[in-house]
Amino acid sequence: MNMVTPIELIQRVIDAMAARGFGRIVNITSISVKMPLAGLDLSSAARAGLTAFLAGVARTVADKNVTINNLLPGSFDTERLRGGIRASAKRAGKPESEIARQSQEAIPARRFGTPAEFGQACAFLCSVHAGYITGQNILLDGGAYPAAF
Repeated sequence: MNMVTPIELIQRVIDAMAARGFGRIVNITSISVKMPLAGLDLSSAARAGLTAFLAGVARTVADKNVTINNLLPGSFDTERLRGGIRASAKRAGKPESEIARQSQEAIPARRFGTPAEFGQACAFLCSVHAGYITGQNILLDGGAYPAAF
C-alpha cells in the first residue's frame, strides 16, 4: 500500500501527463522516510522505497513539465493523531491533554501542524508555480527532523 500501489498508479498516468506537457504528482509519505519510527519498520521501509524509486523517475519527465515530489509530514492535528494520544493516555493513566502537551514539547514549533497548512503546501506543489521543484522530499514537521540536510 505504501509503495507498490502508488508506483502502479503513477505508471498509469505519467505517460499521458508527459504527452500533455503538464503533470503534478505529490506523494504523501512520512517523516519516517528520513527518521524511521520504532515499531513501524515495514511502513518506513516501503515509504523509503517509494521515495528512492521516484527520485529517478522524477528526473526522466521533468523536461515534459511533469513533477514528482513527496511531502513528509510529521505530527498533524488529525483524528489519527488524537486517537494515538487517547490510546497513550489510557495506557499511561494520564490525561490526554498531558500526553498532547508532551508530544508538542518534542516539536521545535511546540505545536502540531494543521490540516490547512498541509493542504496549502500540497496545493502549491500541484500548481504551475512549482514547475521547477521536482524529485524533492519536503518535510512538514515543525522542525522535528534534527538535521541541516
